[in-house]
Amino acid sequence: MTRTPLTDLDEVQLLDTTLRDGEQMPGVSLTPAEKVDVARELDATGMHLIEAGSACTSEGEREAIRRVAEEGLDATVTSFARGVRADVDHALDCGVDGINLVVPASDKHVETKVGLTRDEVVDTTVELVEYAKSHGLWVEVLGEDGSRADLNYLERLLGAGLDAGADRICYCDTVGAADPERTAEVVSRLADLGPTSLHTHDDLGFGVANVHAGLKAGADTVHGTVLGVGERAGNVALEEVAVALARSYDVETVDLSRLYRLCRTVSEATGVALPPNKAVCGANAFAHESGIHTDGTLKDGTMYEPYPPETVGRERRLVLGKHAGRAGVKAALAEHDVAVDADELSAVVSRVKELGDRGKRVTDADLLAITEDVQGRERDRRVELVDLSATSGGNLPTASVRLRVGDDERVASGTGAGPVDAGLEAVRVALVGGSTGEGVSFELDSYHVDAITGGTDAVVTVEVDLSRGDRSVSVSSTDADITRASVVAMVDGLDRLLSAAAEDGSAPDATSIADD
Repeated sequence: MTRTPLTDLDEVQLLDTTLRDGEQMPGVSLTPAEKVDVARELDATGMHLIEAGSACTSEGEREAIRRVAEEGLDATVTSFARGVRADVDHALDCGVDGINLVVPASDKHVETKVGLTRDEVVDTTVELVEYAKSHGLWVEVLGEDGSRADLNYLERLLGAGLDAGADRICYCDTVGAADPERTAEVVSRLADLGPTSLHTHDDLGFGVANVHAGLKAGADTVHGTVLGVGERAGNVALEEVAVALARSYDVETVDLSRLYRLCRTVSEATGVALPPNKAVCGANAFAHESGIHTDGTLKDGTMYEPYPPETVGRERRLVLGKHAGRAGVKAALAEHDVAVDADELSAVVSRVKELGDRGKRVTDADLLAITEDVQGRERDRRVELVDLSATSGGNLPTASVRLRVGDDERVASGTGAGPVDAGLEAVRVALVGGSTGEGVSFELDSYHVDAITGGTDAVVTVEVDLSRGDRSVSVSSTDADITRASVVAMVDGLDRLLSAAAEDGSAPDATSIADD
């Protein structure tokens, strides 16, 4: 595609505020350890600036910011600070490199929120900038609600900050109320004053569009969060900004190949699930089911994808359902080293479509079972669940399982955060053949639960994606008991993975799994 010039800047920097603005999302609260883990991954991805939190919040928050600041990251580590000296002092106490000084800009905030006059806000801003700079801090001045501020006053306020020594100023569309035209108008004026950042929200769905409008108008730094986490509709998603700038405008920001890993890290820390239809990190971003699309993609990866999945650390995924075609089914079987002739392929495709017509997602286990039936093959299971019991009363949920592993039966118990966690731990212990080993190594890539009936006796379907080495498998199980459904899905997936490994000689036989 022809690249459209966006900016003549050599570099656009990204400021991540997942650890501060992202944590304002209802239900999100990060421990110091989680903040450090996310900060490390942000730094490894090449993030230029990391807002580690708001030091004025609490002593616990200050401890988290200190730990991030002590990591020795390449990124500039900052703290949010309101327009009061105590906030600057708290930031200094945390040992950060700088502050993001937020002062009211719109009359709603100047008069109604803080009860000051415009002149008083300007004077306070100048005083705080000078104070912070005298203590060696990098300073960015943000005009809160700047998109709805009087533009002449906003210029005066932020210009005074720069004159007082601030390193940069920031256009803030605090409530996501601006459109790209308004963003371009305001930023073009601010960029004439000095280095200008963009802080946009997605309440009108204009988050990324406003970023592009602001960069084109002269800004050089973008604030945002991973996954777009944040209050209300969230902040602009930095992974989307990074990919769009690179693919459409040849503007490099961070290491794109680490973006998916970064998104997974933030998802696990915050508990915010990755939406399936989300750009960059969604499960469906590089998934293909339609027969026509799958056939085209297998012939040429660019046929139905704007960029290769490897760009952001992903892999292409073929999904089977009622839209599946011969090419997709054949390719999915090839991933499991299963060969079929033309007649067998036709029969498998027909059976896959039948399942899809019933509204069922066709997992890898379903596909392999269908193929075995079509070919008249019987598969000897290597691992099978014989019995399961679980209790969740008291302080320590416990589960016990009895597995048939080859010709042996193994009984084991486990504890966990809940009965499902305890059940999966019991499976790990049983597979190692004792309570002291490390178990069979595998990764639980995704775990998803759907209630397919209503009421307190709802039947649920649990879908898991497991991987072991370079092999992966998707399996589902349906039951009225979520613990049983989860354990059955896990055991069936491990059975498939271990069977495949044994067939290609990369794993021992079932009775010696403990040595794996």
